[in-house]
Amino acid sequence: MAIGSVTPTPYTRPPGATGAAPAGQARAQARDQGTQRLTEAELRRVSELKAIDAKVRAHEAAHMAAGFGIVTGGPSYSTVYGPDGRAYAVGGEVGVDTSTEKDPQANIDKGRRIQAAAMAPAEPSGQDFRVAAQGRALEAQGRQALAREQSEAAAALLEARQAERGNPWRAPQAPAVTSDIPRLSVWA
Repeated sequence: MAIGSVTPTPYTRPPGATGAAPAGQARAQARDQGTQRLTEAELRRVSELKAIDAKVRAHEAAHMAAGFGIVTGGPSYSTVYGPDGRAYAVGGEVGVDTSTEKDPQANIDKGRRIQAAAMAPAEPSGQDFRVAAQGRALEAQGRQALAREQSEAAAALLEARQAERGNPWRAPQAPAVTSDIPRLSVWA
């Protein structure tokens, strides 16, 4: 499972522009020329892309910082090329291990870490909420298994105590009254 951020948006050329987006060597030349030859609309687009890039990278960095032990690799970014020929991140994801563990307490701990990593960014995405829900489910599964183990252990302990002392929950029995016991009567 991966926790992600902003949905990729393709580069769109300003109205009236013709031809395809720069590619290969043309892209490098456009980058080398800088922003001196860009129109106002292209400069605005570059500014927008820089802001999106910064937001996406901060979002994924938050997942990485909070996901110690469950992150399966570094962030992966979806990029688009701006009018200046540079690549800008417009989406990203961080892989997260959401598999179950054998130990219930390990599942509880892992579920909490998954939730923390998924909800770490200032503005979690829809995918982040889905991953956090998986973390909650894993934590609940661990809690249920731990409660079952504790219940079984308590039952086994109670059974062992009953076996060594007899049944402590049974009320003590009074001795049976027999007919050969003399009765006293106090009638004068």
